[in-house]
Amino acid sequence: MSTESSVAVPSLPITDEVRAALAIARRGCDELLIEDEFAQKLARSAQTGKPLRIKLGLDPTAPDIHIGHTVVLNKMRQLQDLGHTVIFLIGDFTSLIGDPSGRNQTRPPLTREQIEANAKTYFEQAALVLDREKTEIRYNSEWSMPLGADGMIKLASRYTVARMLERDDFTKRFQSGVPISIHEFLYPLMQGYDSVALQSDLELGGTDQKFNLLVGRELQKQYGQEPQCILTMPLLEGLDGVDKMSKSKNNYVGISEKPSDMFGKLMSISDTLMWRYFELLSFRSLEEIADFKRQVQAGRNPRELKVLLAQEIVARFHSQADAQRALEDFNHRAKGGVPDDIAEIALSGAPLPIGQLLKQAGLVPSTSEALRNIEQSGVKIDGTTITDKGLKLEAGVYVVQVGKRRFARVTLRA
Repeated sequence: MSTESSVAVPSLPITDEVRAALAIARRGCDELLIEDEFAQKLARSAQTGKPLRIKLGLDPTAPDIHIGHTVVLNKMRQLQDLGHTVIFLIGDFTSLIGDPSGRNQTRPPLTREQIEANAKTYFEQAALVLDREKTEIRYNSEWSMPLGADGMIKLASRYTVARMLERDDFTKRFQSGVPISIHEFLYPLMQGYDSVALQSDLELGGTDQKFNLLVGRELQKQYGQEPQCILTMPLLEGLDGVDKMSKSKNNYVGISEKPSDMFGKLMSISDTLMWRYFELLSFRSLEEIADFKRQVQAGRNPRELKVLLAQEIVARFHSQADAQRALEDFNHRAKGGVPDDIAEIALSGAPLPIGQLLKQAGLVPSTSEALRNIEQSGVKIDGTTITDKGLKLEAGVYVVQVGKRRFARVTLRA
């Protein structure tokens, strides 16, 4: 008989308050395990007034966060608003190992200097979603570093190689002969030990973190704690609606981008993808979103709702005034206008080929990309579409546009 089934736990009544909290937890999630256990945790919390401890760990592998990362942060905020304690755990120790989740090769560990540089901005960005004053910030080096060699060996004795190889990415690498370093086995162990150290009631993560979250649950049982429940959130599709949001795919919306750029990118998503973004990114109720869908079915223009979504997200990371200005700027651009806050660029070398000018002005990453945009009638100078890829510009001041959102006022000198 398993440990879970052998322990008799009194069953508490599931009230309407608990059902409402469960519905909030389930909204947009991929899995909630074990749901009956979590319902009992919520019921006990409601009865005793003691908040649950809800943990999210993020390794500072890069300094910036995009809105795809905020899907799980949004869930933390929803649970925080229910009165529970949320723990924003910065994995400064686990980053030294490197998370092997979803990897087909060993991830290079970061240096302490890289980790510290990235961690500086992590919570400042996360606090744009979480309630800063009600968030417990922890670093897993607090309890991981003091373990030492003796503690690490004892921890490693609590999990088997066979269980580790049940993990999908480890299995695939082992079967295909791709090396697995011993230190990679330590990662899920250390993440699981975080749950022991924090006495977590619920741990959140992306769908790619399920194995690691389950290790935490198992280790808590071995340390005599009540096992945590786990909640996994889906990975948000990028602006293209195909691949997951990623900077490398250039299909992302960065939370530190300018309001006008953020707004324009969100307005570019498809009418179908809009509903996915509403569900995972908006703080509006599911009932209100369902009503929006009924309105669209009855003939309302989806663009109007996309504007509401874009304004909500821009206001979250900037301000309501910024969101309004971004809408006005977007409408101005849609009518062929030039935004007020375009970059001022000074260049020399006139007469300068158009491809070089676009690249040097930072409007395109390469001259080949510049020429491709010209071929597609995506380049304008002073409002006139450019078709001549061999054009050379003399000294002067030009308003240059690439696509719908990239502008610069270029002062070109000899």
